[in-house]
Amino acid sequence: MCLNVGTVIDRQSALWQRLRAWPKIELHRHLEGSIRLSTLLDIAREFDLPATDAERLRPLVQMTEDDEPTCSAFLSKFDTLRQFYRSPDVVRRITREAIEDAARDNVTYMELRFTPAALARQNGHDYETIIGVVSDAARHAQAAYGVTVRLIVSVNRHESVDVARAVIQAVLALRLREVVAVDLAGKEIGYSVRPFEPLFRRAREAGLRVTVHAGEWDGPHNVREAVVRTGAERIGHGVRTAEDPDVIRLVRERGVTLEVCPTSNLHSGVVDSLAAHPLGELARHGVLTTINTDDPALSNIALTDELMVAHVGLGLSLDAIRQNVLNAAHAAFLPDGERAALVAYFRHALAVDGAAPVQ
Repeated sequence: MCLNVGTVIDRQSALWQRLRAWPKIELHRHLEGSIRLSTLLDIAREFDLPATDAERLRPLVQMTEDDEPTCSAFLSKFDTLRQFYRSPDVVRRITREAIEDAARDNVTYMELRFTPAALARQNGHDYETIIGVVSDAARHAQAAYGVTVRLIVSVNRHESVDVARAVIQAVLALRLREVVAVDLAGKEIGYSVRPFEPLFRRAREAGLRVTVHAGEWDGPHNVREAVVRTGAERIGHGVRTAEDPDVIRLVRERGVTLEVCPTSNLHSGVVDSLAAHPLGELARHGVLTTINTDDPALSNIALTDELMVAHVGLGLSLDAIRQNVLNAAHAAFLPDGERAALVAYFRHALAVDGAAPVQ
């Protein structure tokens, strides 16, 4: 049975309302895991897909109490989701709605990542078209909803290097202001970053930033490899870092920031319980951590819920959570001046409830 974070999330409580009022930063959210159930039903009707009832569709696209908390169960939801990316208009809609949902949760700055190969597979469009559609939708949505949005383009380590090369070439050809980084995602166990090293070097040389999924389903050696081989400035998840003092030292000395997603880690079997999650331990070792949702639709959460999970389920103090938000501001993939302005804003904004600004 899937471990239920709902036991620590009370959306009627004063604490939840307080956290919801905080301005927030999301550095690790996948577009493909951010699709509303109602939107999936609309797409099913438009394209004659066999999904006409919300409650029948829900267990195919969302972690439920009947799911085992495993990597395979978690990733299986994408087997259904990838059938819905039927047209550029669909991609445009899910991008706009993902940003609208973040705005409703008082997310002020968000880096939204997406996988062009996954979004293009069902509709036959090329990567440049899909990247352009997501960028255009994000540009309009951030203006409409008051959220600063930047985009991260993901490629999968378990797919062909040729696919990754074509995607990165498309990014470099377009040179869109919204696209600020590249990400290596996908199945971690058995798939090294090494074949992708030249591609990520080329991306860095062209001015793109780098984040890599590592230390989630496989050990801390993958974190080391990602940092050393690709020059990753941030690590997606990275919680297995806590298992190796040498890797802790490496990420601390290089100032690498971890994009931690506690609920996702629980749902995908990375940790056995919230009490066993190493977020607090990593921070105590001086590792820079941030708190994120990963795939909010799959886990049926918002970033406010994730902050409450960190406080109630993991035992982080509100000051520690503020520090995680401020860490995210420092780690944002922005030019120096824009990042400094973001940090200054959050230093002021997080002086909530009469508390002193986070130092």
